Amino acid sequence: MRALLTVAHGGRDNLVLREDFPDPRAAANEVLVEVAFTSVNFHDIFTRRGMPGVRIALPVIVGSDIAGTVVAVGPGSDPAWLGKRVLLDPVLRDGARVGMLGETFNGGRAELIAVAQSTLVEIPERVSLEQAASLPLAYGTAYRMLLNRGGVSRGERVLILGASGGVGVACVQIAKMVGAEVIACASSEEKLRRLREIGADHAVNYLERPFVEAVKEIYGKPRVTGSGGVDVAVNFTGGDTLIPTQKCVRVGGRILCCGATAGFELQLDARYWWTYEQTLIGSNGWATEDLRALLKLIADGKLEPVIDRVLPLDETAEAERLLEDREVFGKVLIKI
Repeated sequence: MRALLTVAHGGRDNLVLREDFPDPRAAANEVLVEVAFTSVNFHDIFTRRGMPGVRIALPVIVGSDIAGTVVAVGPGSDPAWLGKRVLLDPVLRDGARVGMLGETFNGGRAELIAVAQSTLVEIPERVSLEQAASLPLAYGTAYRMLLNRGGVSRGERVLILGASGGVGVACVQIAKMVGAEVIACASSEEKLRRLREIGADHAVNYLERPFVEAVKEIYGKPRVTGSGGVDVAVNFTGGDTLIPTQKCVRVGGRILCCGATAGFELQLDARYWWTYEQTLIGSNGWATEDLRALLKLIADGKLEPVIDRVLPLDETAEAERLLEDREVFGKVLIKI
């Protein structure tokens, strides 16, 4: 089968297309899925670059967002899955193995993948394979962070940093879906235009002005009396952005985090933390039920994943470049 391998840590020249990679077979309690689409995430790039403290056996087929059709079932698996369109929950949750598809186990950048039956989520009729393949790492993460962990609700003011990437776009859409007011931050006027198109009430170019100044201008400076600022700030950029984020959040507000794309060693101003009684909330990934909920939202016409473009498997290096150079709005998919 055709497969795109990450053969070593380093640059995009370590992405190698194989035309003769051995076909996998479904073992006990597994099924064989013919992959239609996999999406590209920064997690794929971090796997290629190498992550501190995380050992990856190379070569590996990355790609954790995977949608396709079941074409065979192994011993002990339910034959009713044959022919069904499925989204894979890439986190292995059955206790038999620990890890994630596309990282510790081969993922979706291949024509076929053998997976545990427990990873399967059936795709409703009104949901396309492309839409499904957009979900787990971006929309699943955003859904859990905003709703399950953050409790974002109608009428709240929500600041979203890094709003034009996969998770950021999903955050804007989900926050608007529940009736929040959104201020979205991005690095170009084109991205800001598109953020407004998907519902952002305010859009801020953080390269032209500090986002904390924009928040103060729109909502007023947070005061210990309770006025001003935002109710919720979504910060998965990390780096040196946490203290400015604290300065945007009102008394009793929340700061949500699901990652740190610009660096994980953060500075915190404890004065804002205690004086404004701010709550820092971490969120790690998603649950399978979150993916089912997202598929239902799409099927019911309440959510439309934003897909920037779809590229063929042999242009995967270009897909990763687009993410690394911040030229993407929403999701980039690979058609297998």
